[in-house]
Amino acid sequence: MSKTEQTYKLTKKQKKARNRIVIAGSLFLLFALLPLYGWLKFFLYLIPYGIIGWDVLKKAALNIKQGQVFDENFLMALATVGAFGCGETAEAVAVMLFYQIGELFQSVAVHRSRSSIAALMDIRPDHANVERDGILIEVDPSQVSPGEQIVVKPGERVPLDGIVLDGSSQLDTSALTGESYQRNVQPGQEIVSGCINLTGVLHIQVTNSYETSTVSKILELVENASSKKAKTEQFITKFARYYTPVVVISALFLAFLPPLLGLGPVLMWIQRSLNFLVVSCPCALVISVPLAFFGGIGGASRNGILIKGGNYLEALSHVKTMVFDKTGTLTLGHFSVSQLYPSACSSEELVELTALAEQFSPHPIAQAILQKYGKTPDANRVSHVQELAGLGIQAIVDGKSVLVGNVSLMQQHQIEAIPLENPLGSGVYVAKDGQFLGSLVVEDQIKPQAKEDLRQLKEQGISKLVMLTGDGASIANKVSSYLGFDEVHSQLLPQDKVSCVETLLHAKQDGQLLAFVGDGINDAPVLSRSDVGIAMGAMGSDAAIEAADVVLMDDSLSALPKALAIAKKTMRIVRQNIVFALGIKLLVLALSIFGHANLWLAVFADVGVSILAILNSARLLYQSSKK
Repeated sequence: MSKTEQTYKLTKKQKKARNRIVIAGSLFLLFALLPLYGWLKFFLYLIPYGIIGWDVLKKAALNIKQGQVFDENFLMALATVGAFGCGETAEAVAVMLFYQIGELFQSVAVHRSRSSIAALMDIRPDHANVERDGILIEVDPSQVSPGEQIVVKPGERVPLDGIVLDGSSQLDTSALTGESYQRNVQPGQEIVSGCINLTGVLHIQVTNSYETSTVSKILELVENASSKKAKTEQFITKFARYYTPVVVISALFLAFLPPLLGLGPVLMWIQRSLNFLVVSCPCALVISVPLAFFGGIGGASRNGILIKGGNYLEALSHVKTMVFDKTGTLTLGHFSVSQLYPSACSSEELVELTALAEQFSPHPIAQAILQKYGKTPDANRVSHVQELAGLGIQAIVDGKSVLVGNVSLMQQHQIEAIPLENPLGSGVYVAKDGQFLGSLVVEDQIKPQAKEDLRQLKEQGISKLVMLTGDGASIANKVSSYLGFDEVHSQLLPQDKVSCVETLLHAKQDGQLLAFVGDGINDAPVLSRSDVGIAMGAMGSDAAIEAADVVLMDDSLSALPKALAIAKKTMRIVRQNIVFALGIKLLVLALSIFGHANLWLAVFADVGVSILAILNSARLLYQSSKK
């Protein structure tokens, strides 16, 4: 349990509101116990009313002056002043008192939710220890440039992204991923900002400025999430804009039309119209619905799931088709060379030539080949390297033209390659000066929990699971069959993935959305095109994180069922709040019209319903964090 969950301190503004409520409430109880009558009662009750309600009256007056008449302040002012005019002085004070209690409760709930997220995402580094002219100095992370070296001591937060030059340690990544496990780092490995260094001293070469670092991107996502409102939030805002003036006009008709028709005295109908005004205040909807989305986003972030806005949270709840990139998303992305098939050279020559051509590629398959080679390739032997998207590498090695890639690359250059029959991994074909030299098989492993995680997605209502991959049909079908996919598309170039998603988007039913899940490599165009783009892993490319609507900080697929569950639960609570609030209000409104509801019941229908709806929304922030 975090400190924020254990204790909560009221802000200065909230303390003032609390003190006013205590003073006004004490005076109200005192006067209620005294036998007061006539003008004495009227003037004495004005004291607690002024203490508790002056700010509401002031806001209502200022809003009227600015042309913004119809809001909750106006409703409360009109109802309570009207109650005083009708002689219901105690009821008028009670309405304003309970309204302010509700406002304080709302303020605490929202502020506590924000504080919980702030505590969770408290990953902003305080300083960076940077080496300059042989001296270690402490500076603000924003003052460190890429290429400089920093030192991170045990217990300190990693301030900037970089590569470990010296030292080994364990990192606590829980603030980023939502999972409490430790990661080991060694020299040569990448390290992201926001993690806490636990054991050894690390010397790191900075690769990104603070503005483009992982920690900065995460903070920006969290801070901007509330600005992108869901359709339901937008509807509630528009609803309140038209609802309030309709209510005020209806209350005026209720106050004066029935007496004109001879249905009773004016005072009786004015009292009923005042009840009508109090009940009709839209606080419960205007506050609880945005708070539910805020709570859902906060609960998701506690699990290492960053959702960029309420609109994406709502969209996620309507996803029925989920499309996955294979490599790095469904698989570990840890490749190794499992088989060698030399044809016109030795195995050693085949591996060496492939490593020389692939040494500049960041692709996991290239890294596996370099690991198999076991030495540092001589870069001076290689020139004119070209990476051919979706095909492979073309380079000049020792003055010879070398091709390293898939079978399509060989076919494009009219090279007769010996095809691999049902390889268990990705086939890499090698040719030199138009002659086929042989092939390698590079294998990846399926993530251990992937099958169970996909099964859970099915249980949560995902009707179609689709896998896209650049691998051959045999590998794709094998992986697809094992994991339980409904549809698979293989041998795809990056642009082909966009076409596949376009086709799936046109085929889906109205109201059902499509999500694409990728690890970030070549996935940015597809993430942008899908209804909901989901990027996995904080180590994904910057382009993918920018293009995605949902970012899973961990590489585990288990975050997906959590994200879907949180989205569905958020929308369920939003619907509960809307139905509950409108249902109670309509019931009490009807009772008010027929004279069966007094101001006390009206207070419950307004403040009581608001508090219950706020409580219902606020629990999202905590319950959704359960593993």
